[in-house]
Amino acid sequence: MLVMMQAHAAPDEIRAVCRKIEELGYRAHPIPGSTRTAIGITGNLGAVDPAPLQAMAGVAECIPVSKPYKLVSRELKEENTVVDLGDGVRIGGEELAIIAGPCAVESREQAFAIAAAVRAAGARLFRGGAYKPRTSPYTFQGLGEEGLQILAAVRAEFGLKIVTEAVDNESLELVERYGDVIQIGARNMQNFSLLKRAGRAGKPVLLKRGLSATLDEFLMAAEYILAEGNYNVILCERGVRTFTDHTRNTLDLAVIPAVKRLSHLPILVDPSHGTGRREKVLPLSRAAVAVGADGLLLEVHHQPDQALSDGYQSLLPAQFEQLIEETRQIATVVHRRLPSARLADRAVPTGQA
Repeated sequence: MLVMMQAHAAPDEIRAVCRKIEELGYRAHPIPGSTRTAIGITGNLGAVDPAPLQAMAGVAECIPVSKPYKLVSRELKEENTVVDLGDGVRIGGEELAIIAGPCAVESREQAFAIAAAVRAAGARLFRGGAYKPRTSPYTFQGLGEEGLQILAAVRAEFGLKIVTEAVDNESLELVERYGDVIQIGARNMQNFSLLKRAGRAGKPVLLKRGLSATLDEFLMAAEYILAEGNYNVILCERGVRTFTDHTRNTLDLAVIPAVKRLSHLPILVDPSHGTGRREKVLPLSRAAVAVGADGLLLEVHHQPDQALSDGYQSLLPAQFEQLIEETRQIATVVHRRLPSARLADRAVPTGQA
């Protein structure tokens, strides 16, 4: 059930309703909107009696929720969620988020070379794995905390926000310490203990869709995070496993408008993992912007033939620049915009470029 407060409900009235919900044995989730606050209720096994809440000061109405995911639903919040990372970097607003960097952090030199290239092209967020869940136990697994330290150095040097993956509770604590956005990868989309831990983190979470996850399963995974109190969640489509053999995964761009209809959360597209081939990344990026994605998650490497992970799907810096310019034109058509290189330059502290 949702408790919709009146447009001008006082903060004390909202707090009183939340206390009453908790006294009834449930958990209250106040979500401020542009005109009024909605309070989601979780922890109930059956229907909630609205009578004790409807009579309270400031309450406009109590609405049953038709979806199993309550907090991610547009029934709770009609307007789009915008995740604010500070320094003017937001995900979910008019400006599309461009997150770019290598699949894995291999060295300080490698990370700095790529960070300089993507920042010059206009990216304001840097991706790079310090922990890499790999299919084979014998392939490169990441540098661990050393990789996170390199990423923190990238932020200090180039003014880029850091997006990096946590693979378990232990690594999530370190990612929370060093990064700006905690990524939960496709293989962990239904790692429910990790989702709950991410929900208690103080940093936004980027949740990737699982290899064979339905839309409802994807949104329910996000619900786990919000139910723990972390409302700064970003979804990411990265392709699903199908019968095709001409591409690494099948990038499901139809899920973008479907998510937009059902949920207020922002959703990005990862065409690098979605296609697995460098030559497919640019056309699928153009398509992702056209169907309404809130940004792109892209792999870029200055020496992809020598990359320790996923070099065959990583763009060269010149190709990344081309992608930015072409998607910028499409963004204008759908009333969105891309960050400019000049804005990225101003985000760098003086003397640190």
